Amino acid sequence: MPQFRSFTLIALVWCFCVVVFGAYVRLSDAGLGCPDWPGCYGHIGVPEASREVAAAAAEFPNRPVEAHKAWKEMTHRYIASTLGLIIVALAVFSVFLRARGVPRKLPWLLVLLVCFQGLLGMWTVTWQLKPLAVTGHLLGGMSTLALLFWMWLSTNPRRAAAASIGALPVAGSGLKAMAAIGLLVVAGQIFLGGWTSTNYAALACPDLPTCQGQWLPQQTNFHEAFVLWRGLGQSYEGGVLNSDARIAIHLSHRLGALVVSATLLLLATLLLRAGRAWRGYGLAVLGALALQVAIGLSIVHWQLPLLLADAHNAGAALLLLTLVAVNRAVFPLRRLALASP
Repeated sequence: MPQFRSFTLIALVWCFCVVVFGAYVRLSDAGLGCPDWPGCYGHIGVPEASREVAAAAAEFPNRPVEAHKAWKEMTHRYIASTLGLIIVALAVFSVFLRARGVPRKLPWLLVLLVCFQGLLGMWTVTWQLKPLAVTGHLLGGMSTLALLFWMWLSTNPRRAAAASIGALPVAGSGLKAMAAIGLLVVAGQIFLGGWTSTNYAALACPDLPTCQGQWLPQQTNFHEAFVLWRGLGQSYEGGVLNSDARIAIHLSHRLGALVVSATLLLLATLLLRAGRAWRGYGLAVLGALALQVAIGLSIVHWQLPLLLADAHNAGAALLLLTLVAVNRAVFPLRRLALASP
């Protein structure tokens, strides 16, 4: 058990790095740094010799080699592939440790998820940054991160021992419902954030607190903004939507932020009032929310600097992990999480 939990923590930290670096690759416009998959211009690494660069230019005339972007993309593929191997190793490891209370199903669910992530990574490139694929890739990465964290929390021997003697604090039904709702609205906001980024709508509203100088701008096109499938055969680099659709997307993300803030403030209040055992969770929710709101406001104020934009993605991951921790705490430790034969 201790070895499995330590290995899960390694996978968790590695996954967080993959998620943050993947956002950095996308935000620095390096998502098509390698126009093919899984290699880069037909190479395992990035072509740099003059002969290799010339051959790449001939094969991809519309995509000249930009080594600094290509290396970002390939580095992301390398570390994502390493994460996949770590997760497969965790699943195999779990087979031999069933009798020690190691999860049986969750590691293999993670293997399936990471395989699907590989497909989404391929489609991101072959479908030329199609927003549906890129946003799905983001959600898949966040889901992998959340499940690894859930597994790490669930294999806590102290919590298992406390559960066995009924020493864990019991959450009321209202707190349980609010924790679940909080997790759902954060997941929805992550989708809206990904959709905003992949449709290049982050600066569609360059002012605060208004948008285009209005509280509710008239020049919005919500129908066009949320068309998920637009066919294949075109590049989505730089975005294909008009300004009205981008404003609608950005405005939806802002409204979503208000919903998330109100929901999590209510959740934090319930946690703080539920007793001493829950106070730390309430403070964690408030801290993660305040950090993410501050980063989001700074992004608009400073007009989308790369590092702040990537920090916003990291902040979303931290907020998600906070909600996962709250939900793991308010729901009883089930045998399904630590199932042994």
